[in-house]
Amino acid sequence: MEKFYLEVPTIDRKEEALEYLQEHANYNADINGDGGMHHVLEDMTYEQWLIRNEKMKDKDYAYSLDRCPGETFFLIRENDNKLVGTINIRHELNEYMKKFGGHIGYGIRPTERRKGYNKINLYLGLLKAKELYDLESVMLDCDVDNLGSDRTILALGGELERQDIDPYDNHLVNVYWIDINKSLEKYKDLYESYIRR
Repeated sequence: MEKFYLEVPTIDRKEEALEYLQEHANYNADINGDGGMHHVLEDMTYEQWLIRNEKMKDKDYAYSLDRCPGETFFLIRENDNKLVGTINIRHELNEYMKKFGGHIGYGIRPTERRKGYNKINLYLGLLKAKELYDLESVMLDCDVDNLGSDRTILALGGELERQDIDPYDNHLVNVYWIDINKSLEKYKDLYESYIRR
């Protein structure tokens, strides 16, 4: 059985991280949950992003950039040590993110999609949100036509709060809340077997 874990990004994953980003570009796919790592394709080095990712844990630094404090992790498949996804966990929200975006963003590389990995990714993210930040519930959103992300949120107990137009891109989004303790308890038998302990 495949096993997964979340890893703090380091310089050791540089080449694989660059390849991860390039794969998205090759497939013309959106990069989600990367904590701004996509800027490495534009105007930032990977090393600069690593420093930024570490600094983003600090509330004052994050707010100085009009961002929310949080941390980005790599989803690693243990069987082949492959970076298959990313997840960004924001432990405090600014006014905009309280309405759209929420606490968690996540993504899977294009060639590894439709395998159920984002559900494992989100389950691990909920564990981190509880362990690191003592969050009791988290808000997430997704475009209404992003059926994969919608299914992922629902699969971890997401409860729809509202549908609304996100002014950032004028897309209609579903806004969900997940009760972390309830989700982890309800779905542990389903997902724990995939988690490296």
